[in-house]
Amino acid sequence: MSKFIDPQGMQDAIYNFADNIKHASEIGEKIILNNKYDDIRNIIIVGMGGSAIGGDINKMLLKNDLSVPLIVCRNYFIPKWANNHTLVVVSSYSGGTEETLSAFKDALSKDCQIYGITTGGNLSKRLSSNDLDFTLIPSGLQPRAALAYSFVPMLYLFFHLGLIKIDLKDKLMNSVKLLKSVRDDYIHDNQKNPTWVLSNKIYNTIPIIYGETDNTSIIALRWCNQLSENSKMLAFSNELPEFNHNEIVGWENNPNLIERLSVIWLSDQSDYERISMRQKISNKILDTTVKKQFEISLNGSSRFERLLHLIHFGDWVSLWCAYLHDTDPSPVDKISSLKKELTNQKY
Repeated sequence: MSKFIDPQGMQDAIYNFADNIKHASEIGEKIILNNKYDDIRNIIIVGMGGSAIGGDINKMLLKNDLSVPLIVCRNYFIPKWANNHTLVVVSSYSGGTEETLSAFKDALSKDCQIYGITTGGNLSKRLSSNDLDFTLIPSGLQPRAALAYSFVPMLYLFFHLGLIKIDLKDKLMNSVKLLKSVRDDYIHDNQKNPTWVLSNKIYNTIPIIYGETDNTSIIALRWCNQLSENSKMLAFSNELPEFNHNEIVGWENNPNLIERLSVIWLSDQSDYERISMRQKISNKILDTTVKKQFEISLNGSSRFERLLHLIHFGDWVSLWCAYLHDTDPSPVDKISSLKKELTNQKY
């Protein structure tokens, strides 16, 4: 694969997703809770970017299993209603994310029950100085490529706290088996690889990705993030049924712009039947104005497996789009420039 620009090995990072899930599961099984966690009534996942998406994915995976409400907070402050019955999971891969460190300080002031997930940095120091529990995860990856280490230890935390009662290890290991069975197809640039085929059809468009609220819509967001960071392409997402109450009407004027867009419908057999019906009708309505529409639904013996497969599929699509643009998928220069500018500003 040397014909593609990838000196930092993003392809390897994506290929190793299944292995990372297995390793992250081993880390999660060994979690030791030194502090007492009592009467948890709600959960706030604090993070940004690749660290925050782990919270979204767990919200999606546990939609029918979690015993308390969960929200993901991408901000400098957590909601005012948070209190000593709130579990705040502070997730920062680098340990130095400005917004996350601020939200952590806010959680301390609200007397929340706090747990951290990080590779180290200032976050681990502040957690240690406050005698708070945290999990150290492996460093050396781009945060977006460390997805397994973002969501899997968090799942085990919920399991150890009694917030979920599922066969967690079986679900994860079955997913690992499935992901390993498909990755050797997704790594080749040929017509037998559906991620390569889709990438060739969308890389010179702006993809608009749609999914079901609290289900595949979260994966649509992941696809957008990956296309932005890996492929250096703009991409956008929305969710059904809300899409049917506003955005669907926008696909009418500016036809010269619409012809440069593509639509990707993400679906799963666990989708509510009325949502599936809405998706099919919406596809038909847009067919008069959009030249490129694609429906992606993948195999797997359980919802858990299929949704993780759909995430993995999108990661490969973003990689192939980067290669088709002769773009190195790893650097995020604009993010680095922004952070550099921010460090020069007093906070």
